[in-house]
Amino acid sequence: MHFLSPARLWFLLLIPLIVAGYIFMQHRRSQYALRFTNIALLDRVAPRRPQWRRHLAVGLALLAAMTCILAFAQPKDKVKVPRERATIVVAIDVSLSMMATDIEPNRLEAAKESAKEFVNNLPTKFNVALVNFAGTASIIVPPTTDRATVNRSIDGLELAESTATGEGIFTSLQALTQVPPDPAHPNDPAPARIVMLSDGKRTVGRTAQEGAQAAKAKNTPVYTICFGTDSGFIEMDGIRQRVPPDRTELRSIAEMTGGKAYTAESAGELKDVYKDIGSSVGYDEVDKEITSRYAGIAMLFTLAAAGACIALASRFP
Repeated sequence: MHFLSPARLWFLLLIPLIVAGYIFMQHRRSQYALRFTNIALLDRVAPRRPQWRRHLAVGLALLAAMTCILAFAQPKDKVKVPRERATIVVAIDVSLSMMATDIEPNRLEAAKESAKEFVNNLPTKFNVALVNFAGTASIIVPPTTDRATVNRSIDGLELAESTATGEGIFTSLQALTQVPPDPAHPNDPAPARIVMLSDGKRTVGRTAQEGAQAAKAKNTPVYTICFGTDSGFIEMDGIRQRVPPDRTELRSIAEMTGGKAYTAESAGELKDVYKDIGSSVGYDEVDKEITSRYAGIAMLFTLAAAGACIALASRFP
């Protein structure tokens, strides 16, 4: 631990002086008691009480004084603060199965609203990229801090045929290569996360497991949010087709990459995802004054000492 005003620590030398004075006063008190010849009267005027209560009160008062001096010296310590230098790739499934209405108004619109809320709640310094995937995957918005552009692009997403979940992961990793370099940390790559919103039913392209292995190799966790219920269906050419979500595949992606898997049977699930990402993107260690911590400890010692003194006073005849 270090102090912003270390010279103030010299006040700690007062503590041993006060202790010495207290011991001296206790010694004089015992000598005075020995000179008092009327023992019976002494017991009535100053009956014996356990000494530990008095010593406890004094000890607590000294601890409070010591802690106040430490707070007065303005202690500082290394504390972890959330790192605002990170990139989040939002990958949204736009396959035809996402038009199922088992989540109102449909899976895709629910995913869009959740994604926009998620993007708007990210720290302003986070870069955000947008990727969509169906039969193929595309980078719609490269990493940027411009939230308005990302939100407009999310609103403009349209349905397409097939689902290439693995390609969605590979394209998300490609988007991360477009992150602008950070002048303050040129040799320290910013942490990155992929948030994939999908119903998880891959039909074409490289497998989701291949994509997950590539993300793991890049140390990029993938957080998956599975949209849909087992009763979901779509109508194609007048034929109703059941489109249950593939929770198992999305869960395996998350587990393989070190992310987490969520289900989103209602909008707003991404709030929990954001909390988790906020605690996982990393921290920077900075010097921060922690005077309030010691002031709080001093307050507790002071209250305890005051309580001990009140307890002693209440025993006086």
